Amino acid sequence: EIPTQFQSLQSLSTLNLSYNNLSGNITFFNELRGLAQVDIGHNELEGPIPDVPAFQNASIQALEGNKGLCGDVSGLKPCKLSRNGHHKLLYATMFPPLGAAILSTAILALFFGFKKQGKDVDEESESTMINENLFAIASFDGRMLYAEVISATNNFDSQCCIGEGGYGNVYRAELSSGDIIAVKKVHPQRAGEVRAAKEFQNEVMAFIDIRHRNIVKFYGFYWSDEQSFLVYKYLEKGSLATILSNEEAGKELDWDKRVNIIKGVAHALSYLHHDCSPPIVHRDLTSNNVLLDLEFEAHISDFGMAKLLKPDSSNWTNLAGTYGYVAPELAYTMKVTEKCDVYSFGVLIMEIIMGAHPGDLISTLPSSSLEKQLLVKDVLDQRPLPPSPDVHDQLMSVMKIAFMCLAQNPHSRPTMYAVSVLLAN
Repeated sequence: EIPTQFQSLQSLSTLNLSYNNLSGNITFFNELRGLAQVDIGHNELEGPIPDVPAFQNASIQALEGNKGLCGDVSGLKPCKLSRNGHHKLLYATMFPPLGAAILSTAILALFFGFKKQGKDVDEESESTMINENLFAIASFDGRMLYAEVISATNNFDSQCCIGEGGYGNVYRAELSSGDIIAVKKVHPQRAGEVRAAKEFQNEVMAFIDIRHRNIVKFYGFYWSDEQSFLVYKYLEKGSLATILSNEEAGKELDWDKRVNIIKGVAHALSYLHHDCSPPIVHRDLTSNNVLLDLEFEAHISDFGMAKLLKPDSSNWTNLAGTYGYVAPELAYTMKVTEKCDVYSFGVLIMEIIMGAHPGDLISTLPSSSLEKQLLVKDVLDQRPLPPSPDVHDQLMSVMKIAFMCLAQNPHSRPTMYAVSVLLAN
């Protein structure tokens, strides 16, 4: 096994342990925040990979050859839900007045990913919760999350609010443990609505099995008629829309960062469409719903409009999404497919390149003559420094991908898997 004394090497930046016949888990590497590069390939290591950039950003070649490793890195198997260890299972129940249709998903097992000690909720307690008229989360470390959130946000005081939307407001909350979380509180006037309950359920159901580095981490939720909220990992840089709309922040968002954001969103959508079963269509991909961490890594959020594409379902639905991002075919077909997200992604690419929503330019892009005339320099956001020749070539390729994604005919648009591969190359 790897000696645990490694965790004291806080100045360690490069680590190569490949081909050493090492075994055991590597969770203690979570303490080595200074690591920049790792290679642990071809050992007998097992368990989840550490949640530090060096491991999360590692290539599959640096991790392969360890049959027991799992995680959100492309090429590794996802980690199975466990009742023991780093994550603690919380049981949630939902009951009338939300209706019989929602009751089919009454008992859910959710992660609350803080490093807490204490006993897991006993399985027998599921039945005792069935008489509760709320969507509740169990206590962790002897405290209720509800009480923690109310205290940390000063009962959802406006000074803690970091974002507003039609579905709910988002608050920053620092718990007594020191963990910082983001809390999305459903607007009070909507908490009792059937549609609001459906959107809430959509978001919870979509997040139960999702594990991807470019999708915001979901920690838990609370539901009652009077007050409801969802809990996520807090991302320090906020939304892409906020950054693009700010002069100084837009200048700081250089072209390397912008290309990396585009790649991250593409990888997340490819995961939702091609690695989830059934596939998940986000349906509301916008710059407001792309959050950035301290390294400007992109994380897709807000799955309230998400749709699971079940093979035994027609997948017809009401029009949903944000004006300016909605695929044109939804105006007359109302059938949701993965290609709806592909179109929204094309809009997002142009927004990132231009520094603002492309507006009416979108409707003129299907003209092949305009595509040929439209040069990168004509649309580039002028706030960052000009791109280097190599990055300029990348931006040309990215714009071509955007044009493909914005095709009026959904069948002419590429899949997000194809887009992800093109961007990776």
